[in-house]
Amino acid sequence: MALVDIQVPDIGDFDEVGVIELLVKPGDTIKVEQSLITVESDKASMEIPSSHAGQVKELRVQVGDKVKEGSVLLTLEVAGAAGAANAAGATEPATPTAAAAAPVAAPASPSTAAAPAGATPPAIPAQQPSPAMASLPHASPSVRKFARELGVPIAQVKGTGPKGRITLDDVQAFTRQVMSGAMQTQAQAARAPAAGSAVGLDLLPWPKIDFAKFGPVERKELGRIKKISGANLHRNWVLIPHVTNHDDADITELEAFRVQFNKENDKSGIKVTMLAFMIRAAVAALRKFPEFNASIDGEQLVLKNYFHIGFAADTPNGLMVPVIRDADQKGIVQISQEMAELAKKARDGKLAPAEMSGAGFSISSLGGIGGRYFTPIINAPEVAIMGVCKSRLEPQWDGKQFVPRLMLPLSLSWDHRVIDGAAAARFNLYFASLLADMRRIMM
Repeated sequence: MALVDIQVPDIGDFDEVGVIELLVKPGDTIKVEQSLITVESDKASMEIPSSHAGQVKELRVQVGDKVKEGSVLLTLEVAGAAGAANAAGATEPATPTAAAAAPVAAPASPSTAAAPAGATPPAIPAQQPSPAMASLPHASPSVRKFARELGVPIAQVKGTGPKGRITLDDVQAFTRQVMSGAMQTQAQAARAPAAGSAVGLDLLPWPKIDFAKFGPVERKELGRIKKISGANLHRNWVLIPHVTNHDDADITELEAFRVQFNKENDKSGIKVTMLAFMIRAAVAALRKFPEFNASIDGEQLVLKNYFHIGFAADTPNGLMVPVIRDADQKGIVQISQEMAELAKKARDGKLAPAEMSGAGFSISSLGGIGGRYFTPIINAPEVAIMGVCKSRLEPQWDGKQFVPRLMLPLSLSWDHRVIDGAAAARFNLYFASLLADMRRIMM
């Protein structure tokens, strides 16, 4: 028998992550790839698997500890031959599995939000730093970061976790109470406007109803992904001035080519999807309209010279957005293959954080389900997202007669702080023209 130290593998772009759950204890016998601990970043919760099989002799971390790549998690007693051969390999990264939300990034500052034309934006009191305290609020680093992103003074949040620990739910509940008017921060209370001044949202409190009095009910806890992604979607919807343009793309010839290509390559197992063509079309459109491949950073606009495209993947645990990196350097077949691999990882809960970060533009497709048009929510810090629904045959006038054409509904949501209506209309038209004739991409 030999002792092997099991270490944290490569966890992507994160310097440190917090340990939120221990999945094994001393004396347990574990298998290769069995999950050992759960860690949490601001983007995902991940289970760290074991690179060896054996018996746990000693745990080297506790809940609340912060770990990074190379940190020792536990000491494992393994079979002598395996231990001798693989002791050095204990540092080889086993891919961490992730139960991750749609990518989270620091939101654009609310101070940059555009006011309606001709209106004077109201002066909203800034949250002043809390007075110095004897000790920091009892909260994990990820909860602190989440509170900072929402502008929540965490010192004013009442914790409901063990020993008064502030949880993600506590921050969300505090935010809901403030936005509903049921509670004010200390800064708001100090500078509260006079009644009827129309400053602030002036929302009615959220209704409290005993639904059981109307009939049988069942309560179900939201999953971790829905809790995290829900908070991000709420933030993005509130802070980003969304506008959505709808249009249609004629994909008659493109779909016929795709079906023929797949039929010709059926025996080789190659299969291309319409979404792969959309990703290539998005790259071309982003080259022509670079402000759509940008992010707001304070009072500056960051224009990206890389083309990483996110695509929404529906999973049993909720929505995830894997990213095709350097899509401008890949062909349709390679993009289709990567999408299939990433989508499978997403469904299996094995996406790494690095595989969900860095997108400059996203596409959300409901084509496999149905629908007509919808309003996709922008994934901050991106400034636009393309939504597509199920294509359908429709009569189109060709100058002489109505002919059946396969039309694909497009819904482009964009950030009005960065993009104006004319640019959005041109982007949609150009994107549709590329799908109508992919030869335009080569021009």
